[in-house]
Amino acid sequence: MPGTNLTRAEAQERARLLKVDGYDVTLDLTSAVDPHSPTYRSTTILRFRCQEPGASTFVDLIAPKVHQVSLNGVELDPERVYDGARISLDGLAAENELRVVADAAYMNTGEGLHRSFDPVDQRPYLYTQFEVPDARRVFATFEQPDLKGTFTLTVIAPADWQVVSNSPTPEPEPTGDGVATWRFAPTPPISTYITALVAGPFHVVRDSYQGRRGEIPLGVFCRQSLAEHLDADEILDVTKRGFAFFEELFDYPYPFEKYDQLFVPEYNMGAMENAGCVTIRDEYIFRSRTTDAAYEARANTILHELAHMWFGDLVTMRWWDDLWLNESFASYASVLCQAETTRWTHAWTTFANTDKTWAYRQDQLPSTHPIAADIRDLEDVEVNFDGITYAKGASVLKQLVSWVGREEFFAGLRHYFKTYEWGNATLADLRVCLEKTSGRDLEAWSREWLETAGVNTLRPAFDVDTEGRFTSFEVVQEAPADHPTLRSHRLAIGLYDRTDDGLVRRRRVELDVVGERTAVPDLVGESQPDLVLLNDDDLTYAKIRLDERSLATLVQHIGEFRDPLPRSLGWTAAWDMCRDAEMAARDYIALVLGGVAAEPDINVVQLLLRTASTAVQIYTAPERRLEARREFAAGLRALVEQAQPGSDHQLALVRSYAGAATEEHASYLAGLLDGSITLDGLSVDQELRWTLVQNLARLDAIDPAQIDAEERRDGTIKGKEEAAHARAARPHAEAKAQAWRDAVERDDVPNQTQFKTIRGFWQPGQEELLKPYVQRYLDVAQWVWDHKANEMAQSVLVGLFPRQLATQETAEKVRAWLDNAEPVPAVRRLVSEGLADVERALRAQARDAQA
Repeated sequence: MPGTNLTRAEAQERARLLKVDGYDVTLDLTSAVDPHSPTYRSTTILRFRCQEPGASTFVDLIAPKVHQVSLNGVELDPERVYDGARISLDGLAAENELRVVADAAYMNTGEGLHRSFDPVDQRPYLYTQFEVPDARRVFATFEQPDLKGTFTLTVIAPADWQVVSNSPTPEPEPTGDGVATWRFAPTPPISTYITALVAGPFHVVRDSYQGRRGEIPLGVFCRQSLAEHLDADEILDVTKRGFAFFEELFDYPYPFEKYDQLFVPEYNMGAMENAGCVTIRDEYIFRSRTTDAAYEARANTILHELAHMWFGDLVTMRWWDDLWLNESFASYASVLCQAETTRWTHAWTTFANTDKTWAYRQDQLPSTHPIAADIRDLEDVEVNFDGITYAKGASVLKQLVSWVGREEFFAGLRHYFKTYEWGNATLADLRVCLEKTSGRDLEAWSREWLETAGVNTLRPAFDVDTEGRFTSFEVVQEAPADHPTLRSHRLAIGLYDRTDDGLVRRRRVELDVVGERTAVPDLVGESQPDLVLLNDDDLTYAKIRLDERSLATLVQHIGEFRDPLPRSLGWTAAWDMCRDAEMAARDYIALVLGGVAAEPDINVVQLLLRTASTAVQIYTAPERRLEARREFAAGLRALVEQAQPGSDHQLALVRSYAGAATEEHASYLAGLLDGSITLDGLSVDQELRWTLVQNLARLDAIDPAQIDAEERRDGTIKGKEEAAHARAARPHAEAKAQAWRDAVERDDVPNQTQFKTIRGFWQPGQEELLKPYVQRYLDVAQWVWDHKANEMAQSVLVGLFPRQLATQETAEKVRAWLDNAEPVPAVRRLVSEGLADVERALRAQARDAQA
């Protein structure tokens, strides 16, 4: 939106000038029960000090109507001082009190105060989502992380609601007519973006944890219509394991008075670390059978948000440059906790396959950036919640722990928490703490790993004598031309032989790799193994390559690895070679079809099925793509028939087969849907039904009336969202035109319904129908950013980019637009990332054509 940006320079000046004491915020939510009521009354009393009396500043607020602005008892004219995003304040005193009364808007975008009506029972549910700059949609704020203050919240709402915030929920005070008032105690000093309010007729399960400071009340909340599916015992078990692990590891008691986890509808992200009041997408309440990978992902999310109570909430970054101080640390800590305290002891293998794959992709886009990024303004940070900030940062932290030592590393963190508790810190502050406890000079390490962008590639280079022994062995390090940093890596090299017991590691050598070529004298004289694995045990962050013999072993015998981590590193290396056009897409697809059945890790299975699908749809040569689609679908059908009945593998394969099915498979999908075809052990429950319906719609094998009937069968929020996907997937001009209007032009479509519509829009096999939308996308790209809230705009610009039409024509149109249009930096970044995906696909297609 125009006028809603905030620059780093403005934030620094405001922080230099001001010191916040606290906020008193009163919200009257009695209008929330009326779906036709668009606003609620918000009253803010903000107390702050000014180091330079007489100076001017501004307060952030986005509201349809401002009724009153009063500064130190002097009434200001809202028409004069409010511009739609900021309230100007002149002539500040040393101590100030600002009062703002406004009508704030209920949102349907997952930002500010989101309101959702559950179609099952028509009950309203409300929750806030403030990261990055959306507390200003609910109350008047200094919207930057380093102006912390205490928050005292008063809420007026229906008396039968649950009302939850950062402080413990007080007893409601009845005021008559079914309305009550909740007066929350003040919070400790926290940043605006982690304040929170969740309200509505929630179902709740309560428990407690005996922490270092005493009993910590715990709550797990969900909508009433999901209560029968809430597995609160498992959620609470993971949570308690996290409390025990983090309080011990950080040597710092949980810093807040209670811990509530609220599963909320139509959520934009996985979860949000509001202090003591964590909001989580309620798709994590599983109403149908799902694979164990989904439970593992949920546990990781729970632990990630719990880690944030220390990383981010207790000690907060000063400005968004150091967003990684929040996200990378929480990502690292959550995987560490999961691997050491839960049943998912293979969590680092999952991390290597999913998170690091995400990071490698992001780090090869033109928008790549250092982990410690240069964030000039809010628009920069809003597109920076990416694989570098989360996964690359966590990978690098894992390396740092190995380098300085685990005890020394966490001793530094304990010092960091105690030094900066309830305040703000920077990368430099953290580095000082780690240097103090480790005795290491981390300046060079920080410069190399945190302050530069790009990913290195490591290749083995060796000679072998007539007896098959290494006469020389080197690790060759490469860097992309745009980011030519050659880094210092601590890594292991594994030598693997085929034996009667499978692919077994014969020898492991650990060393430092520095510069372009690093000799490995310890391997000279060793006989050449069947497979050489650089970065064995996944100690460093780098792409790895396989020599010809090792690649042949991998392709033919990947299922013979006895240990999951080297097998997953092999899968990752193969996919990366496919993406880099060093391995033909057809060969990668054959590798997956030949090896996925023997892969025991369901996380890896699901990732392989997704990557193989991508290879089929956009990396295969266009002249053989239809053949590739048919072969892939047939291969998956065969794997479905062979899968163990009732297994996670069976379910994952059926889902993937449905997504890959071509016209000749439509009758089989229809049979699964109507029950005329059954598979032993497979329950075609509601989630799987939607997968089948959506793919039948994609194949034009189901009509709109049947989609309508399925939506009536599943009369939930999720049902409406999935039906939107199915309608958008139909290969008809009118279906695409309606989907485009719903996703791009309308502003009354809830965020997750919009997202599902976008997911359904681009479909394989519909290229001719969709060609006109390449230019339509470019024509509206800047308009979307200017007129939609940030999350909705990003959903459109990322989701509707024409990656599915990876052709030279598409690339040329997008390049011309980037050369001639003048989009804002955030739009340029998102479109450039899409173009990079298309250009990568074109290189992969050329490689596949040569195979």
